[in-house]
Amino acid sequence: MGSSLENSKFVDKFTEFAAKLGSQIHLSSLRDAFATIMPLYILAGLAVLFNNTIFQWILSGPALESAQYWGNMLVNGTLNISSLLIATIIGYCLSRNRGYDNPVAAALVSLASLIVMMPGSVSVTPVGASEAVTVSGVLTFSNVGTQAMFAGILIGLAATELFVYVARIKKLQINMGDSIPPAVGKSFSILIPFILVMSLFGIISAILHNVFHTDLITIITTVIQEPLRGVTTGLFGCVLLYSLGNFLWLFGIHQTVIYGSILEPLLIINMTQAMASYAAGEPVADIINVAFVPAFGMMGGSGSTIALIIATLLFGRNKATRAICKMSAAPGLFNINEPVIFGYSIVYNITMIIPFVLLPAIGIIIGYAATALNFMNECVVYIPWTTPPLLSGYLATGGDFRAVIVQLLIIVIGVLLYLPFVKINDRLMEQQAGSEN
Repeated sequence: MGSSLENSKFVDKFTEFAAKLGSQIHLSSLRDAFATIMPLYILAGLAVLFNNTIFQWILSGPALESAQYWGNMLVNGTLNISSLLIATIIGYCLSRNRGYDNPVAAALVSLASLIVMMPGSVSVTPVGASEAVTVSGVLTFSNVGTQAMFAGILIGLAATELFVYVARIKKLQINMGDSIPPAVGKSFSILIPFILVMSLFGIISAILHNVFHTDLITIITTVIQEPLRGVTTGLFGCVLLYSLGNFLWLFGIHQTVIYGSILEPLLIINMTQAMASYAAGEPVADIINVAFVPAFGMMGGSGSTIALIIATLLFGRNKATRAICKMSAAPGLFNINEPVIFGYSIVYNITMIIPFVLLPAIGIIIGYAATALNFMNECVVYIPWTTPPLLSGYLATGGDFRAVIVQLLIIVIGVLLYLPFVKINDRLMEQQAGSEN
């Protein structure tokens, strides 16, 4: 009795902690920002797919170069300005979640602050030249693109928080009265907070440049972003965090509390860099990204439940679970599996949580090994998470049929893994039905 009570208290406290983590304002604002910007990255993924696969199938020479100009410009307008986009959207989302009445102003401050922190001069290599030259007065894609995304996130969060705080100080607001247009009045009311925040970031930028001969973008990228990405998006870190997220379903907590808040933003950075490298014809540095995890660790949704549906329909005997799986088959093809999670159910089901957590981890490990051993290409195309299994592997890898074979292997292993637990669950349900009668 005492042990049961202690377990119940642990579950309650863990649930409360996970709920607080999921609703934390900075993490939720980050999720909102990436959800807003995601269509641009999907567009970039399509451009990369056309440029490096489809166009190369049907065109060559000058015609190929002319067609690829379309994709290159789309990449420039999406991937190559990633830090500018994310900083702006974070400013809007965070200030809105803070209840600030002028989120557009916060977005402008966030964007402007990021640019203030950019290096004043950069080293570039002119077309046709062999040596680099130092130029000033320019922004390069290396500083505003995928490599600076994490800097865009941190500076966006910091600038927005500071601006919203200062803008709410009544003494710093200029009141022009009711006789002028509202838009003009709003502009003057934020004038002093705008000047103060931007000036502060300007001072920081000047100190870093004049005293330390560096800039904040470089510091954040080298000291924070790269070490953090190396740990969390490596094989061990990804499997651990993603498995923990899937385990939360046992308590009815959506896995995005862990995946969407902590892991996914870093996986998106990996994805954008992979697309940029692939588009430029360069080697892809990181195997695991935001297209890789769903393709090999989320077939049918969290827990890779497409395998559970197949195992139940082929070998299950319980009418209720078979009916649920029949109903869930169509949405499961598009990785929507709430009917399975809550109907089967996975929630508070110790039996089913074991394969539910294990199979995605196995899928990620198999996909990683297949990529590392050059059996299949890296995932270099950002595809929607609702892309059906098999098709998702083919598209994400830029049209590599071998990825489909890897996904089929994972599904077969998944069916075999789920099978004994399906039978155990059937027996438990029969016993419960018998006891009720």
